[in-house]
Amino acid sequence: MNTPSTLKVACQQLAPRIGELDYNRELGATAIRQAAARGAQVVVLPELVQSGYLFHDRLEALALSETLDGPTLSLWKALAAELQVVIVGGFCERLEQGQVANSAALVEPEGAVTLYRKAHLWDGENLIFTPGNEPPPVVATRFGPIAVMICYDLEFPEWVRLPALAGAALLCAPVNWPNGPRPAGERPAEMVRVQANAAVNRMFIAACDRCGEERGVDWVGGSTIVDADGYPLAGRERQASAQSLLAELDLGQAWHKSISEHNHVHLDRRPALY
Repeated sequence: MNTPSTLKVACQQLAPRIGELDYNRELGATAIRQAAARGAQVVVLPELVQSGYLFHDRLEALALSETLDGPTLSLWKALAAELQVVIVGGFCERLEQGQVANSAALVEPEGAVTLYRKAHLWDGENLIFTPGNEPPPVVATRFGPIAVMICYDLEFPEWVRLPALAGAALLCAPVNWPNGPRPAGERPAEMVRVQANAAVNRMFIAACDRCGEERGVDWVGGSTIVDADGYPLAGRERQASAQSLLAELDLGQAWHKSISEHNHVHLDRRPALY
């Protein structure tokens, strides 16, 4: 497979409605079509865009969950094939024995689906979801090697390092960042951490946040697409409403890990000391 030298990626920041599965599927489908019409080859949707986020308990999450052959993944597979795009989006996955996972799927136009289950659960998620136990996958798509993780996973540098070492050029991260207090004039720390993760690994990151108040919670609205030097290509500032970000990535940046004549962000590591 000949990997192209550039890649157009979109983050579609949306406002799903908790429990309104049909509405959320249509919302996501419209966003995917809009991104593809703008030339996107990879389309990233928010965390749990299929169901909404703030479940009262595990029973509610279970009632709104889907399996891999459910209507949402089936729709994404059809759209990926029709539009010839890669789709990355979050959904509430039904597991065995009444368990659920906070999951994301990477859907390729050829029909393959790669699953990732969130390994690091945030706050009340611990009362609802079963955490994943597998590292972030790196998928050799037609557009280049793409990795997937979810939201709070980005807070762990060791976790982000894994797909970088495994050769990912782009990390796609569906997120739901609850908005919180911060010093006047400061950008959300979640967005800053994405920039830092990209820079220290020389890897592109597309983090797709959500918007829209849900059960008394609002969101950062911090969707951002960051280059391998850690600078935003799109989404420099938070936006509380829906937005569509599009950026063209020069994938060659991700193959060059040297940051000076004598420094390489991966080869300079000294794991024996850590």
